[in-house]
Amino acid sequence: MFTTLSQTRSSQTTLDQLYEHDDFMLSISTLIDLGCGQGHDLTWWASRTTRDDNPEPLNIKCVGVDLYDTTITKKYHSNITFQQVNFEESIQTPAGELFDVLWCYDAFQYALNPIGTLGHWRSIASTGAMLAVAVPDTIFIHHRQLSFIQPAGCYYHHTMVSLIHMLALNGWDCRSGFFSKRPGDPWIQAIVYKSEHEPMDPRTTSWHQLSEMKLLPESADASVFAHNYIRQQDLVVPWIDRSLIDMSQQ
Repeated sequence: MFTTLSQTRSSQTTLDQLYEHDDFMLSISTLIDLGCGQGHDLTWWASRTTRDDNPEPLNIKCVGVDLYDTTITKKYHSNITFQQVNFEESIQTPAGELFDVLWCYDAFQYALNPIGTLGHWRSIASTGAMLAVAVPDTIFIHHRQLSFIQPAGCYYHHTMVSLIHMLALNGWDCRSGFFSKRPGDPWIQAIVYKSEHEPMDPRTTSWHQLSEMKLLPESADASVFAHNYIRQQDLVVPWIDRSLIDMSQQ
């Protein structure tokens, strides 16, 4: 089951931070919530207004996608529609309209084919569209030993490095993107943008090729040149609150 991480630290804090960027909010016409669950995040997007003294509705056209018809908010917002489909391969764009924002919080970890899923999402994204993804961290240090958890329906242990790798392979621009994983934070977050590059063959595409196409964060480039792959401890990545996150401190 795809469920949304709603009204909790990983989504609500990020939503509040994005809302401060007026030009960005005004630029959004269409949004899809991938794995929308009860639709709390979907409601947030659908009900946004300008931040003027006399607020005006932004009227973002919002689509919720989930395997189960659990969304209740579509009944109360005329700018919300719902698709009960598998978000890995079956999403339909309304009247051929592509999405400006693709939002997926606490759902991507259920994808059985994560690389193919990111390629499908790129195909429904408008030029320069933003993709926001958050997955739970399933690798911990417990009593000085590595500890792993494997929730039902999840078959991968995602890390910031693995997310960057899969996103870049599918033509998502991580050089201009934002990433977050702080000590004690159970969530790995990524905000990236659709680039001009088409999805690449994961069997033959090297880290150096991704670096040459400027799809990796700058700190990842240095790691690739030094080691021929990315080491997470080499990453220093920005987040949307203008902070820099040093992954060597994790």
